[in-house]
Amino acid sequence: MPENASRSTVIRRYAPEDEDAAVVVWSRAGGPAHPFIPGEGEGEGERARKMREVYLVHAENWVAETDGRVVALLGLLGAEIGGLFVAPEAQGTGVGRRLVEHAAALHGALTLEVYEKNTAARGFYARLGFVEESRRVDEEYDEVMLKLARPAPEHPARGRAADT
Repeated sequence: MPENASRSTVIRRYAPEDEDAAVVVWSRAGGPAHPFIPGEGEGEGERARKMREVYLVHAENWVAETDGRVVALLGLLGAEIGGLFVAPEAQGTGVGRRLVEHAAALHGALTLEVYEKNTAARGFYARLGFVEESRRVDEEYDEVMLKLARPAPEHPARGRAADT
């Protein structure tokens, strides 16, 4: 069992005072996931400015906090996952899965885009039931993006209640 699995993890709405911790998680998780992005690394320059001034301001953001420390960030644009970033030491502990299931509980069916080269994320999303819907080329980085979708989770209890 991963070291962090036994610790207390809470999913909560992002708050402005989480900004620095969220940017650190994004930088530490995004850099290894996107080594093909040229120029500034994750967490630096224009990309960091956009993260702080656009994505953290305009998305519906949620964090996973383990023992009082932010270890993951989920950004939602309606039912689209705009970004999911899990600190390297928290990967494999179920935190990412919990954030995706939280998003599904809020919005039902989910979509997202992921770089084709990000094979770890693609595998993660496939295990959660996401399937490829389409492809496009990201003009900024000339990289293939896959649009993935997952239907709303079924609620067997609701179905049984409707039948009675």
